[in-house]
Amino acid sequence: MTQGSLLRKITDYANRADPYPVYAELRKTPVVQDEEGPYLVSTYWEIHGLLHDPRLSSDARNLNPQAAGALTDEEDTALPPAFLRLDPPEHDRLRRLAMTPFGPPHTPRRIHAMRGELSRIIGELIDGFANHHRIDLVDHFSYPFPVTVICRLLGVPREDEPRFHHWAETLAAGLDPAPDEDAAERRRTTQQARTELGRYLAELIEERRRAPGDDMLSALAAGHGPEGQMTQAELLSTASLLLVAGHETTVNLITNGMLTLLRNPDVLTRLRARPQLATPLVEELLRFEPPVQLLPQRTPLADIDIAGVTIPKGASVWLVLASGNRDPQRFLEPDRFDPQRKDNQHLGFGSGIHSCFGAPLARLEAQLALTELARRLDNPRLLEDPPEYRRNAVLRGPRHLPVAFDGLRGRDD
Repeated sequence: MTQGSLLRKITDYANRADPYPVYAELRKTPVVQDEEGPYLVSTYWEIHGLLHDPRLSSDARNLNPQAAGALTDEEDTALPPAFLRLDPPEHDRLRRLAMTPFGPPHTPRRIHAMRGELSRIIGELIDGFANHHRIDLVDHFSYPFPVTVICRLLGVPREDEPRFHHWAETLAAGLDPAPDEDAAERRRTTQQARTELGRYLAELIEERRRAPGDDMLSALAAGHGPEGQMTQAELLSTASLLLVAGHETTVNLITNGMLTLLRNPDVLTRLRARPQLATPLVEELLRFEPPVQLLPQRTPLADIDIAGVTIPKGASVWLVLASGNRDPQRFLEPDRFDPQRKDNQHLGFGSGIHSCFGAPLARLEAQLALTELARRLDNPRLLEDPPEYRRNAVLRGPRHLPVAFDGLRGRDD
């Protein structure tokens, strides 16, 4: 494999089911400039260092014109970049405002208090498998579960899911570099989805202002704190981010998790007998099969020297998180799935100031979901391996996961 082929190997759908041999090849040169232009960073310590380096920007407006050419131009829409794509101090201000109604330190028990409701949603979805002996885990569980949860949390009507489903999928697809696709057409469809989702959320926020509820949109719309409140454009951009990111990654985490358990039936049996295994198991899943494989939009604010390479100011930098998670210089036997792994400081939720905003909720959703699926499905087994994967190289996970089982155990069995 030549260096020039690495980027296309990563994005090639033929490697989606198993990208890890490509990553192993990539790690032979920890930092390399691809012939397409971006610098690819593939080893754990180099990725970790850059995630904590204030010289590495998340704001696409800092890219040089050549590097920025293939990226979606969010400036053409009415919405500003979400805080995920901003640098301090604006990133920090908006993230703090968003965190206030979401969790610690301002609302420390919001996620914990959802445990009972999460369990109830999981139970109802699994009850729906009755009289079936095969399901598509994605369509029947992994997608509807986190969508229902994020709708409840934000205050978005669950019955509106058909309206925002296409917008969410389009925005998620917009994260995928897909070098062979028409960049102008991708920009057009992504901008249209952002605009339409923004209009939908604007109507919803106005309703919440008139009749506030116990939900995040109501709290964000009211938003009177020491730092003031978000502008309308910032509020819409943040709400869009939370709605899309709040379910897209968790769908993959749960589906990748069940696929891994079915490939490791001894671990599934242990989880059924010892539900407390769910906590370290989910951490190992985040290392072994992370739902976010890479971060393709970073750029230095100044020249950065790393691993013997100088990455120039304004260049495009891709941080290949999933490769860092399999780095043998950091993890012993990295290609082995080991739920009892010690010192598992993975990159599954990123690291540094941009570490995943929704990590506490995603962890809890995955722990409860996988535990209950393992407990209630009698003799579950894969019907297709490898399954059909989504096209997206960034948000990697099966599009469908056909699973057969002999029956269901009751909720209290």
